[in-house]
This record gives sequence, structure tokens and C-alpha cells, in this order.
Amino acid sequence: MGRTRIVILGGSFGGLTTAYELRRRLAPERAEITLVASDDHFRFVPSYPWVAMGRRRLEQISFPLAAPLAAKKVRFANETVTHVDTGAKVVTTEAGEHPYDFLVVATGHRSANEAVPGLGPFDGPGHSPMSAPETEELGRAIQRVLAEPGPVVIGAAPGASCIGPVYELAFELDHLLRRRGLRHRVPMTLLTPEPFLGHMGMGGAGTIRQLLEGALEERDITYRTSVAITRITEGSVEAAGAGETPSVCSIVIPPLAGVAAVASSEGMSNPKGFIPVDDHYRHQTADGVYAVGVAVALPPVGETPVPVNFPKTGHMTEQMARIAAADLAARLEGREAPTAELSARCILDMGDRAAYLAVDPVRPPRNEIPTVSEGRRWLYAKQAFEHAYLFSARHGRRMPTALGW
Repeated sequence: MGRTRIVILGGSFGGLTTAYELRRRLAPERAEITLVASDDHFRFVPSYPWVAMGRRRLEQISFPLAAPLAAKKVRFANETVTHVDTGAKVVTTEAGEHPYDFLVVATGHRSANEAVPGLGPFDGPGHSPMSAPETEELGRAIQRVLAEPGPVVIGAAPGASCIGPVYELAFELDHLLRRRGLRHRVPMTLLTPEPFLGHMGMGGAGTIRQLLEGALEERDITYRTSVAITRITEGSVEAAGAGETPSVCSIVIPPLAGVAAVASSEGMSNPKGFIPVDDHYRHQTADGVYAVGVAVALPPVGETPVPVNFPKTGHMTEQMARIAAADLAARLEGREAPTAELSARCILDMGDRAAYLAVDPVRPPRNEIPTVSEGRRWLYAKQAFEHAYLFSARHGRRMPTALGW
């Protein structure tokens, strides 16, 4: 019997974790593993807010994928996927074709910036930290605020699923402005589609709502919930039924969609481009296909006045990747691996300190009362975790997940 051909699409948390987990379980003579990614670097996305604030450079939170993958005997194809034929079991890129026996889709997301007119940054005045180029552009916009202070709006669009960075950016910018002695010249407003602070697409958790309300109020950051942002102009952010909020720098997290190659491949995704899976992260209809991370279709926890989608974090992505890799390896032996509900652990930077949040499972009702803790020690823990994660990933080791992110 020849080697099983496994193709992984994406080189971020989901793709890299899947590659390492599969190689740990399957020797090179048993499985030929190919990772296909358009970006030749891994980037530690949770640190993008620090890049925007000038506390990190992109090269400090990135490393080339080729060397660690080669050390694990995983072939790296630095190519852009254009189509997936699930019937013929072939992935097509702009450079050629990759036949597979098993496919793991970890392509991440496409930012649906078009959902909010004016949400650039490259074709409108709005800013977003959802990719490396956008984050660097946001950093330049923040420097302009420091040079020419004025009102700032930070928020999320209807249907967003990545709410945490909204709070981090607000707290971090507040801290930066206070250190520069400029806070009194920069009115700050936080606009969120959440029905209450700390909902974050998971229905809230423990006392996180009270913590965030108190933290924003003590920092004089005005906030409004159940807000549907509709348009960004050069001087304001517009919201349905709430008028205009003046802003010289508007930072808005967009809703997410599936990447074009997945969304356009017949039978791969739902109308939004996300992939339907079972509890082992197998595609519901396509044979031999798995999906992990942001590419997965996950229903919201419930209806809200303004849509808020289920959160997708690096910590949850790694859990999905490990479940999928274990099941794929088990299927080669004619058995099925166990699965588990997703849990979440994250540290939210608050500028001068941080908050730690742990929920199990993510979707309520929960087995355990959520853990919510605040203090400077969590900020140090977040910084240490960044270094530990990058070191482990760069050297092909199993990444630490004790703290989550």
C-alpha cells in the first residue's frame, strides 16, 4: 500500500497544528503530508493589536514556515489555492495540482469589509487589524492621532465574531494616550453589536460583563451596545438609529466570510463560505475532507437584536485541529477517535493590566462557573505566552495551550 496523501490548506494556527499533530501520529513512510499556504510566514495574530500600538514589529511575531515544516518532513507549497474538486479529490493552485486522499481545510477567513461602506483601510477611511498589511496601516493611523489628536471610535460591525480585539484596542490606545499625556484630547467611543458588554458571541461568561463595564467607565470610554454600524466617513461613524459619532480614526472589526477558493468550490461551503462539519470536524458530505478553525461553520449561541456570531479563537482552532488530526489518524486504522466540546481560555490586554477568562464549554450552559480574573500578572503571562508559543511553533514542538489566547 502506498503512502496516504494528506493535503492541508493554510499555514496559521489550524494548518500548522494539524501538520505537527499528524506527523506526530503518522510516520513519513505512512503518510505524505503537504501544507499549502499563500503566505510563507506564520504570524502570531493575537499580537496584532501590539503591532498597531507600536509595541511589536511584524517580524518579531512571525517566522518562515519552510524550515520547521521541512524538519517534520512536511512538504511546503507556497501557493495560492484556486479550487477544490471534492469529487476528484484534487486541490488546484495557481502553480499546479495536489491530489489527496484526505484534505484538511484551515484557510481561515476573508474579512467582509464590504459589509460596512467606508471600512478600508485601502479603499476607505476605516481601519481594521484583521491582516498584517491592515495592522501596519492601522499603526500609521494611530501615529497620526498622536500627532493630531481627535475623537476615536473603536467597534465591531454587525455579524462580527472577533470581538475581543475591540476591547483590547480600546484599552491599549487609552493606555498609550495617557502615557503620552494626550488622553484629555482624544474622546473615545466603543460601539459593539453585542447586547451587553462581554457577550463576545458566547452569551457572556461569569463576571466579565461587570469587569468590562467598570473598566471602560473608569477610563472615561463611552460605550454603546446593540449598535449596528452602517457607514464610516472621514469624520464620523454612522449607526442605524443612533446617528453619527465624530471620529478622526475609526477602527472597526468586520464580519468574516470564507475565503474565495473555498466559497467558490462546489459542495464545499455554506452561502457565507464556511464549511459544515460534524463533531470530529469532518465535512458533512465530502469524503475525506476535514475543516478546522475560522473556516468552520459554527451557529451563533442565540438570537440578538444585532447579529453577533460565534467566536473563533486561536485556542479553539488548536482544539479543532487536534481533534481532526486524531480522527484522521484513527480512520487509517479503521477506528474513530474521541471528540470533545470546545473550551476557551484567553487573556485580554487592558493596557496597564490584563484580564483572564476561562469557559468550559464555550457554548452555554456550562459545566463549570467561568473564571474571570484581573491583574498585572496576567499581562506578564500574556507576554510570556507569546514568546513560548512562537518558540515552540518555530521549532516544531507541540504548542503550549495552558493559558489559551
